Amino acid sequence: MCFAGLLFSVMGGVAKLLGEHYSSVQVSWARAFIHMVFLTAFFVPRHGLIVLRTRRPWLQLGRAATLTASNLCFFFAITFIPLAKASAISLTAPLIVALLAWPMLRERTTPLRILAVLVGFAGVLVVIRPGAAVFHPASLFVVVSATAYGVYQILTRMVAPYDSPATSALWSPLTGAILLMAAQPWVWENPHSLGDAMLFLLCGVLGAVGHYFVAQALRFAPANVVSPFQYLQLLAAVAVGFVLFGNLPDALTWVGAAIIVGAGLLLTWSQTRGR
Repeated sequence: MCFAGLLFSVMGGVAKLLGEHYSSVQVSWARAFIHMVFLTAFFVPRHGLIVLRTRRPWLQLGRAATLTASNLCFFFAITFIPLAKASAISLTAPLIVALLAWPMLRERTTPLRILAVLVGFAGVLVVIRPGAAVFHPASLFVVVSATAYGVYQILTRMVAPYDSPATSALWSPLTGAILLMAAQPWVWENPHSLGDAMLFLLCGVLGAVGHYFVAQALRFAPANVVSPFQYLQLLAAVAVGFVLFGNLPDALTWVGAAIIVGAGLLLTWSQTRGR
């Protein structure tokens, strides 16, 4: 999970570099397409094309659409705001899952979980500071990204009893690549150099390997054990943002990020204390 957080942060840095010269729609498509090629090369020789067969196509389409929207909004936002700030806001995804688990999954909630969600969103307000001079509307796209990713995780839980993990893993980038392909005639630019072409390739590979590491982490240990380690992604994002762009978070961003992480850890504890 730690390696996954590092890879996702580097992927964000690469996407931000590409976003300075290319549309975020093109960057998102490249990320999904290369991810799809990577997984296809891994799964199809082992399982055959039957791995694409799903018993819940509408759930799979919903999963893919929400993940595509999440990536697109995040890549668009980091074109305008520092990577660490975007990463801090995106860490609210587990809180959104907790908020939606009752209406969508009928899972029991508790006052402590509700408190954790409220505290986490207070941390988001500290980070984005609406109405202040440092506020940038792109921050709201990260909130949308985190919300979409939370819905994606809920839909993944809903489809899990019906389809194999390999099927779900392939459907997400495949559908995302097809959806974003429709927009390419209006946004596509040929890579300006071999270096840019390699960055597009790297963006997709980092995303694919990062998701593989997450799957491996969840294979060897329960989610409540490994999930807290995802918060190390914030430190990785700070390092990547400083190395590539010379950006360091201000004091209030650190405070807000600490509140969000604290709320996430409180939520994790509240979900496991009865076991």
